[in-house]
Order: sequence, then structure tokens, then C-alpha cells
Amino acid sequence: MTQSVVVQVGQCGNQIGCRFWDLALREHAAVNKKGIYDEALSSFFRNVDTRNGGDGADIHKGKIFSLKARALLIDMEEGVVNEILQGPLRDVFDSKQLITDVSGSGNNWAVGHQLYGCRYREHIVEKLRRMAEHCDCLQCFFVIHSMGGGTGSGLGTFVLNVLEDEFPEVYRFVTSVYPSGEDDVITSPYNSVLAMKELNEHADCVLPIENESLFSIVSKIHQMTNSGKLGSTVKQNSLLTSSSGSIKTEQEKPFDAMNNIVANLLLNLTRLDQMFSDAFSKDHQLIQADPKHSLYLACALLVRGNVQVSDLRRNIERLKPSLHFVSWNQEGWKTGLCSVPPVGHSHSLLALANNTCVKPTFTELKDRFMKLYKKKKWAAEMLASTRDHWTSQSPARKWKTRLELYLNKTKEREDNSEVSSQQEKQIMRKQPVVELTLLPLNNTVYLKNLQQSIKLG
Repeated sequence: MTQSVVVQVGQCGNQIGCRFWDLALREHAAVNKKGIYDEALSSFFRNVDTRNGGDGADIHKGKIFSLKARALLIDMEEGVVNEILQGPLRDVFDSKQLITDVSGSGNNWAVGHQLYGCRYREHIVEKLRRMAEHCDCLQCFFVIHSMGGGTGSGLGTFVLNVLEDEFPEVYRFVTSVYPSGEDDVITSPYNSVLAMKELNEHADCVLPIENESLFSIVSKIHQMTNSGKLGSTVKQNSLLTSSSGSIKTEQEKPFDAMNNIVANLLLNLTRLDQMFSDAFSKDHQLIQADPKHSLYLACALLVRGNVQVSDLRRNIERLKPSLHFVSWNQEGWKTGLCSVPPVGHSHSLLALANNTCVKPTFTELKDRFMKLYKKKKWAAEMLASTRDHWTSQSPARKWKTRLELYLNKTKEREDNSEVSSQQEKQIMRKQPVVELTLLPLNNTVYLKNLQQSIKLG
């Protein structure tokens, strides 16, 4: 059985990661009634015997003693990590899985990438190697971070570079949360553009999630709730595995507001076919995009619950005429069925698509970037804050050179932003864009977008 390691970077990355581990424990507790450590649990958890103190030895079979997440938590501010360690998941992590500081990155990509990256590189490598040693067959790393902040964008992409250097044969999957147009971090366009370049070079697979799209889902559900159209809710039973290996049940609020919102929106539909239609609707994407009006390279549909193969085939044939696939891959469909339904729901659908519909998202981000830079807003402040941390012989000059290089290349392309259909096909042949729709399980399932529809440097 293969194992995966999750690397959570920054405030956003650790908050999303916390909900992921909570959901993972619930999923396993729902089917693992006897508390036995099996291959499924080993994918993301270690079973550690801590009865004799010390680090404890890994137990590969038998009863669950103490589950430890295969995760590395990184943040240059201690707040969110401390909340996790004081919360219900505190027993899933220990101090050897944490890398924290107190000053933060000041919403500056260069501070996170160059200053903290160089300062903590050895610590990061040491902890990653230790986690890899606990894996029988390390399959991939999942990196969770935001694009707008300094730690998430800067240190998050630095970690990605480290993973490529130290574990070149292991896949690197990234979940990147892009800022909304109303983001309160004024330097987020700078941070995002610089981080996008690193993602393009070092990530195997990127899942883009857009804050603005999530906000629209929240608003829609609130409207449906107020109008009385939602008839059912998610079960409120909380199933967590304690440090002693026993499973306990507690009554508490639904485990994640975002999970409830997405699930409630789709589980009350009267027809299963509607769920498949919504998977390709612009109203149910994790980024603001309309996949139906863009070009597909391939599409995967992963279904959980009481759904038959005939349901999948019927809906694919029904939807194919309205979806535009590249000429050389008209049958580019992959399907997967799992009879075990998601916790608290009867069924769910996860749609993964290689699609060019992410281009408008990157174009809008580039426009925000150029709007700031043309007025020289905050560019001097970012460089000044960088110089405050380094001497004149430090990597600050490299960062400035890189920033100016990106700006010059971006400006040259500003008047040629329209991509012809032939160019679009060539782009997809090189690095296809993958865009994810999750229906209706949660927003912490991670897979990809390698953004090359618009080159920013």
C-alpha cells in the first residue's frame, strides 16, 4: 500500500489541512468499527505505540494505539498551529511535525521564499526525510497553501522546490487558494504572480481554488436556506479517533461549514442526473469558470455511494454533445465508482477536468498585477521590507531581478493576450490545465491545475 505526506504551509494551508484531517478520521471511523489499523489508514496515518514513552515504534498491523498524521505543519506565525494543537486534533500531531516562527512574512513573497526559506531549509528537509522514512512506499506529497499571503505563496513554493530537489521521483500535488478581487491583502497580486511561476516549474499537479467562487457558493446556500428550499442537513455526529485508539462519539456542530454548504446544495436534488449536470455548470466550480464554453482535454468522474455503472454511462452520453473535447481525444473520459458513501450523505460526485477555462482567472490576476505595478503601488514597499531583512549582498537582489524580469515579460505580452484556438491546443499538449469540481463532499479534496494557459514569465 502506498502512503502520502501532506505539507500545510501558512494560515490558510493549516486551516484547510485541519479540516482535511478531521474529515479523514470521520471517513475511516465510519467504516472501521473495530479500530483495526489497516492499509487504508496507513495511506495518511501512522500507528504509533506510545505506551512506553519516547517516540514510539510504528505498529503496522493490529489494534490502533495512537494515530499520527503523515503531515508537516509550517507557519511563520504561531496562531493557527497553536489552535490546532489545542483543539480536538491535538493528539494527531506532535512537536516533531511543526515548524513555526513568530514574526510572519509581512504579506511579502520574497520574505517567505528567500528569508524564511533559506533559514528553515535544513529543518524542512530533515522533517520531510523523517516522514519519508516512515513510509513503505511514498507515492506523493500534497502541498496546501494560499497564493495571496507571504508565507503561503513564498515559503509554500520554496517547499515545493525543496521537494523536487530531495524527492525528484515522488509526485507533487498542490492545492492553491487564489485571492478574490476584494482581497484585503493589497500585495496579493504580486505574491500570486511570483508564486504561479514557481508552481509552473516545480509542481506536477495543481488544484486551483478561488475564494470568490467559494463566497458565491456560501451566498447561494444562505439564500436557499432562508427561502426554506433546503430540507435536510448533514448529520452532526462527530467521530474522532483518540490517542488511545478508541473511537468516541460526540454531539457538536457540523464538522465543516463549507462541507455542509456544498452537500446541502446538491443532496436535496430529486434526480441523480441533475448532480452530473451540475458538475459541468459554472455555478458549482471551485474557481469562477465556465467549463462548458472551454476546451476539454480529458475528464474524470469519481462517484461514491449507491450509483450504478449504467447511471455513469447514461449521463456521459447525455452530456457529451454539450462539451467541447479536443479532436484527438473525443473519448477522453475516466470513471470511478466507490460503493462506500461519504460520511453523512448518500452519494457524491467529484469531477476532474483538463480544461482551458482557468484562463480568465489568470488573465484577471495579471490585470490586477499590472494595474498595481503601473502605478508603482507597494512595489517599493515590498523591496524595502525585503532589504530590512537582508544585507546588500543577500538574495534580495535576486528577488528584485526576478520581479523586474516577470514584469517586463508580462508587459510585452499585454497587447497579445488573446490566444488563438491553434495556440490553445499547443498549450494543452504541453501542460494541460486541470480544474476540479467537487459535488457534494467538501472543499478539501485535492488535485490539480497546471496553469499554462497564460504565461506570466
